[in-house]
Amino acid sequence: MAKEIKTIAVLTSGGDAPGMNAAIRAVVRTGIARGLKVKGIRKGYQGLLNEDIIDLEARDVSDIIQRGGTILGTARCLEFKQAEGQKKGADICRKHGIDGIVVIGGDGSYRGAQALSRNGINTIGLPGTIDLDIACTEYTIGFDTAVNTAMQAIDRVKDTSSSHERCSIIEVMGRDAGYIALWCGIANGAEDILLPEKYDYDEQRIINNIIENRKKGKSHHIIINAEGIGHSVSMARRIEAATGIETRATILGYMQRGGSPSAMDRYYASIMGAYAVDIMLKGMTNRVVGYKKGEFVDYDIEEALNMTKSINEYQYEVSKIL
Repeated sequence: MAKEIKTIAVLTSGGDAPGMNAAIRAVVRTGIARGLKVKGIRKGYQGLLNEDIIDLEARDVSDIIQRGGTILGTARCLEFKQAEGQKKGADICRKHGIDGIVVIGGDGSYRGAQALSRNGINTIGLPGTIDLDIACTEYTIGFDTAVNTAMQAIDRVKDTSSSHERCSIIEVMGRDAGYIALWCGIANGAEDILLPEKYDYDEQRIINNIIENRKKGKSHHIIINAEGIGHSVSMARRIEAATGIETRATILGYMQRGGSPSAMDRYYASIMGAYAVDIMLKGMTNRVVGYKKGEFVDYDIEEALNMTKSINEYQYEVSKIL
C-alpha cells in the first residue's frame, strides 16, 4: 500500500435500512481490534462536506445492534455528485487524518465511494438497501427485515379483507425493483403480484381474475403492488367500478424501513462490516462487499456498477402458479 492505514471512518448514505447499525458496530469494533482509530461521519456525504465527524470508541456502539435506522443518520447530497464536491470530500478526509472510509448504502453511495477512491481515499462499500437491487450480491442489508415487516402487515390486511369480502391492493416499497413485492406475493399467497420489471399494465386481466375468483367462491382478493407501479388508490377505484366488489388500497410506505432488524440482517451486516475493514487493511480499495453462493466476496466498484440484475424467471413463474 502507498500509505499505511491508521484511521478509518464509516458513513451511511441513501435510504436507511435495518441492519445498518450492526454494520457500523462491526466496522468500529473490528477497526479498534486491528489497532485503528475509527471515526463516524454523520448524515452521509453531506456530513462529510460539513465536517460533521466524530470519534467512535467500542462503547459508543454498544446496544445499537437491535435498533433500526442508522445512528449516524443519512442524507442525500447533490453537491457530492459534482467533481468539485468529491475533491472537497477527499481533502476533508485528509484534513481529519482519515485514510479509508467504509460506505454503507446503495448504488448511488457506491458512486460516491468510487469518487473518493479516485481522489486518493481508500474506500469499501457495503450493500445497504431494503430493495435487494444491487446486482453483485444475493443479499443486501435490510431486505430481510423489510420483507418480513411487509409480510406481517399484509397478513393483517388479508384478515380484514376476508372478513369484509373485499379486494385489497397493498403497495410495498420498490421503485425500480420488485423483490419485496415478489417475496411478499409468494409468502402471503397473493392472487396478483405487480412488479416494475414485469407489469404489462393490462388492468383488464386483473379485473377478469377477480371476477372469476369470486365466481369460484373466493371471499377476498389480494394484489401486491410495487411502488414503482404505484397509483394504488386510483387503481382500487377503477377495479371497484368494474367489478362491483369493494376494493381498498393500503400503502405500507416507510414502515418497511423501520423496526428492529432480523437475525439475518444483524448477522450478515456484522460479518460484512468486519470483512470491509479487513480487506481494506490488505490494501484493497474501490471495492464492494457482497454475498454470493454462501460466501462473503468483494468486487471492484466499477465492475459491480456495470452488473445487471433482473427478476428470476423461474421464481416469477412459480409465483403465478401459486
